[in-house]
Amino acid sequence: MLTLHEQQTEALLAGIIEVERYVGRAGWDQPARLFALVPTEQLLEVEPSLVDQLSVTGPDALSSVEQDDFHPGTDLMSALSQIYWPPTVAGCALSTERSFLTADLEAEIPDDPELAAEFVANHPKRQDLRVVAGAVRATDGTVLTHCVARVASNPDDLLVGADMVPALVQAVAWTLQENEGNS
Repeated sequence: MLTLHEQQTEALLAGIIEVERYVGRAGWDQPARLFALVPTEQLLEVEPSLVDQLSVTGPDALSSVEQDDFHPGTDLMSALSQIYWPPTVAGCALSTERSFLTADLEAEIPDDPELAAEFVANHPKRQDLRVVAGAVRATDGTVLTHCVARVASNPDDLLVGADMVPALVQAVAWTLQENEGNS
């Protein structure tokens, strides 16, 4: 039998997989997109008209609600630092795309961040990745996190891991905590 944290982590994982599939239907080269994750049962109580569009797969099931007004510009981390979710939002997910080079090419990347970004973006062996980082408030007050990712050159494989993009996961989790300056 799963512990409560394991159940909540599974619900988070299902929620971010749903987000990745939803975002993926629009293809590649998309801006960062932000979603609130709300308990499906509570959403249906408030919006019963959604009953035909949502299914409750379990007591911890989450539904995603895109935040259409999220436009982070060029500094995603700064934009996330300005967000605070009210207690009615159980969690959140962020979809973003990044380009990277394999480890054998990392030594060629310039140290200057702007030059590095340009170098990677223009490199013929560049790989494009869509990552969805998610976080959810656990019932014990902690914040649980998880990630999924898809590489454009291998679209049939969905990568799953708790710490694939640690800085992004931490930034997403931070939006769920009552932090000085963002409440």
